[in-house]
Amino acid sequence: MNSGTNDYPPVSVDPDRPFDGIRELYLYREPELIAAMLRGDRRTARKIINHILVHIYSVGEVRLELLKGLLLELVVMMARATVEAGVEQAEVLGMHFRHLTELAELHDDEELADWLRQSFERIFAAMEEQDRSDSPPRIARALAYMRDQLDRDLTREEVAQHAGISAGHFSHLLRAHTGHSFTELLRSFRIEAACGLLRTTDHSLAEIAAACGFCDQSYFTNVFREQKQTTPRQFRETQRITAAK
Repeated sequence: MNSGTNDYPPVSVDPDRPFDGIRELYLYREPELIAAMLRGDRRTARKIINHILVHIYSVGEVRLELLKGLLLELVVMMARATVEAGVEQAEVLGMHFRHLTELAELHDDEELADWLRQSFERIFAAMEEQDRSDSPPRIARALAYMRDQLDRDLTREEVAQHAGISAGHFSHLLRAHTGHSFTELLRSFRIEAACGLLRTTDHSLAEIAAACGFCDQSYFTNVFREQKQTTPRQFRETQRITAAK
């Protein structure tokens, strides 16, 4: 990471109240930074951080204590991504303590730059370890919950909460582990459940549509045709003919 030029627009910072301008910048860039970190996109995360660093160094300059304070807030903001990723609170607090302890011992810009790099790598390592150790059980729990709740309106946020992670991180994990989005998977689960009912029951198409979470029979038929290249009625007839042979 460095504090060189970039293609982001300049930010106005009042030299008499530098923290105010930088904090506004933090609020503006934080959602994008956390999203990049949650999906493991270090390149984008570094680009955003470099943008922030340009303005931190422009107001901190030779005022070392001010610079330390601004950089610490940046690291704290980055660490929020670990919370959303499900890293244990004790581990996050331990990182905060380590950052503070290390920061107190720094005496020049070069040491600060090295500390920031190490902090960034430490935060990313914690998130990646969380992904390796905890993702499969969380995803399995989420998928089981989705299959069990097909008869009602189900949101990504609700399923993510059930799995114990943020909605943004849940989307990243789903894509990484299944290759599909939440909407794609939910629609697929509903169609597979509908196929089972078409094979094994005499329920009407409207009843099956409702049981599988479709708002009406027409929408159910359209989605079914899109995924199975046939209509629900034709699918049922084909299954019955096959079973009779």
